[in-house]
Amino acid sequence: MEKLFSLFFAIIFLFSPDIRSQDRTVNEVFLLTCGPGTETYSRWGHSALRIIDGTSGTDRVYNWGVFDFNTPAFAWKFARGRLEYMLGVTTYERFLQEYFMDGRWVQSQKINIEPRETEKLIQLIQENLRPENLKYRYDFFYDDCSTRIRDLLEKAIGENMVYPPEIVGEAPSFRFLTGKYLMTAPWLKLGIDLLMGSPGNRKATVRDRMFLPLDMQKGLSDIVIYRNGKMIPLLQNPLTVLEKNLETEKTVFFTSPLFVFSVLLVIVIILSAVFRDPKSNRIIDIILFSLFSVLALLMIFFNFFTDHQQMKLNPNAIWLNPFILLCLLSVILKRDWQTWFRIVFALNVVWLFVLLIFPHSSNTAFMPLVLVLIVRSSARSGYSWNPLTIPDGE
Repeated sequence: MEKLFSLFFAIIFLFSPDIRSQDRTVNEVFLLTCGPGTETYSRWGHSALRIIDGTSGTDRVYNWGVFDFNTPAFAWKFARGRLEYMLGVTTYERFLQEYFMDGRWVQSQKINIEPRETEKLIQLIQENLRPENLKYRYDFFYDDCSTRIRDLLEKAIGENMVYPPEIVGEAPSFRFLTGKYLMTAPWLKLGIDLLMGSPGNRKATVRDRMFLPLDMQKGLSDIVIYRNGKMIPLLQNPLTVLEKNLETEKTVFFTSPLFVFSVLLVIVIILSAVFRDPKSNRIIDIILFSLFSVLALLMIFFNFFTDHQQMKLNPNAIWLNPFILLCLLSVILKRDWQTWFRIVFALNVVWLFVLLIFPHSSNTAFMPLVLVLIVRSSARSGYSWNPLTIPDGE
């Protein structure tokens, strides 16, 4: 099998235009953009730098997206936003082998930088490879495998690197940019929309959008370099060196969050109307408010006890609020604490209107869950106008 891979990649190198046409006496730099994969961390694609040393002939790929699953307390550090990523170095052949095995496409674009700029870029990378600089604190929006490449190019080329003008009114939000790659993974999108805070609703400039590899490929392709009185593109046209070999994911509406939660809402309404006795209502509410309490605790944890800046000031904390925990306690202890249920009811009504007026501020699949909370909190609020109000006697 290894011999087969070696033959396959030897053919790629032989017929690759960026290899056959290069001047072997100079260093050349290429942006590598990799298509999305099926793993959660690969859904947004990947970026890397390829540098060919014209003197020694070495062909290396520099990758700022390396992390170690064997890191002590990996899951805990990841959850708290304290997981360190690092710069990894491999050969071009091995890099392509990895993406060939994953079935993901890879495109290569030569970067039009001069020898002195290339030398500065290499110096910056060598500095980054020093043991004390090798690791960095990952930040999904502002410091990841793509932004590291963008920042290095800016430092190497300097002010001659000219960004395209911003188009007024067309800047998408970070939430939209993140979500557009998750249309075939609705449950993952739901989880991200649940945990993403107000920073996700901020508008992203052309430069900001480069935290996503495919958006950086487009953004850098639109950049020009002002050199000797002329404007030349930063990147040459993309060359596909690996084709996609993944099956296209299909989504089924009947397994989508919106459908599942809508069915849950219907079931809750039916149960609330049919089972009027306090004992049945207590069982229903212990189950529901326990689930919502877990989500409310997640809001508290990610808002106050992690370093994920993207999860701060989460508007979902309006409907998944700490009062839900008091409601659960009220049901478990059989206490008639109607005030807490009325607060939960009011906050969820407010959030329902927010979703209706600003549907892009969150995920519309949350709407049935909000209605579930409205139905059950109003049933325990003692409102005389509500036909689902639980009779006295619990």
